[in-house]
Amino acid sequence: MSGAAKGAPPGTSPPGARAVLRERRFLLLWCGTTASGLATWALPFVLGLAVLDRGLSAAGLGIVLAARTAGFLLAVPVSGVLADRYARRAVVLWAGLAAALATPFIALGLGRSVPLMAVAAAVVGAGQGACRPAFQALTAEVVDAGLRRRANAAMTLAVRVTTLVAPAGTALLATVLTTGWLLAGTGLLWLAAAVLPPRGLPAVLPPRALPAVPPRGLPAPGRGAGGGRLLAEFGEGVREARRHPWFLAGLGALAAVVFTGYSATGVALPLAGRDRYGTEAVLAGALTAYTLGALAGALLVARWQPRAQGWAALAGLALYGFAPLSLLLPVPPAAVLAAYALAGLGIELFNVPWFTATQREVEPRLLARVSSLDFLVSYGLAPVGLAFLAPAIDAFGWRPVLAGCALVCFLAPAAAALAPGSRGFTRPERR
Repeated sequence: MSGAAKGAPPGTSPPGARAVLRERRFLLLWCGTTASGLATWALPFVLGLAVLDRGLSAAGLGIVLAARTAGFLLAVPVSGVLADRYARRAVVLWAGLAAALATPFIALGLGRSVPLMAVAAAVVGAGQGACRPAFQALTAEVVDAGLRRRANAAMTLAVRVTTLVAPAGTALLATVLTTGWLLAGTGLLWLAAAVLPPRGLPAVLPPRALPAVPPRGLPAPGRGAGGGRLLAEFGEGVREARRHPWFLAGLGALAAVVFTGYSATGVALPLAGRDRYGTEAVLAGALTAYTLGALAGALLVARWQPRAQGWAALAGLALYGFAPLSLLLPVPPAAVLAAYALAGLGIELFNVPWFTATQREVEPRLLARVSSLDFLVSYGLAPVGLAFLAPAIDAFGWRPVLAGCALVCFLAPAAAALAPGSRGFTRPERR
């Protein structure tokens, strides 16, 4: 365990929580994370504008975005190992620089070579994937334990704001800039993400410098070479995750909700907007309501810490079930928007305590690897769920599929709440 001090009493803000927003090192980290989020969210919209300008085909857009996702998923476990082996700040620097340097090649291939764009997008995705676990671990190094809940809320606020700002900002800049210059702008954002974050703790040791006897009975790190060594070190992170029953149960619940609820949003929501309500405005309104609900959830959870924070977080995750349920029932469009706002609220009621508990409970030298497992499972299942849901609707009809999605979203967090330590997101012996 990290041995970090506990925060404020449940139901209150942690003492001096506002100080984290005035801390220079955290603000630099927050700005770097925000820049990476803006670059990540802006790229699909910029490429969408290229499709409208006929500089890129719809098939080419799919190939480029798929390559970016593949790069992300391949880089996440590797970067988790590297961020634990070396300084987390160095991993962020090189990952951001790789994404920044690859971005101009996407612009160079626009209208000329889709394979070039795909390779460059894969490198950008790898930079994005490498940053995520490193940012998560770096937050634990930069921010004191009692302020991490507020810091994680500020981080997730930045993510939600970028989902609103990036599309609108891209559309606005497109009136005065070409697609190539917009792509170059995302490269500059990646450069900012690389250079802005501060240094973390200097005590992140490579595996060969770790003590011969692992702390608290952890298995010794792998001593292989090359890819085998990476697999052994990632496996050590998996073993650390298994020491925390609440983590495995919560990750399973999150994966189930992503696989079903997120997929319902991606596939069934556009269909419902077109076939039931006769307008695409329902799709846009629901996604906006989800983001606004998430913003409200991040603000709420930054100040409110319930006694059973793990159960409260899982209850928030279960709120996502109202999203597919609203598409199943014959309700007016306002009810769909309300359901998605509730889902957004709930997802942040889960995210912030989840990240904070992971930073508190996981062995510090293994934090990036455990975080990479989190991102790998949650992000990796999203495209799988999207690919699965459309054929399932064709085979069984949309009503049974949506009913199943809603049921899974409600039951998976409830099942996770039965795991040892789930009440407070802590190992049972710490209670």
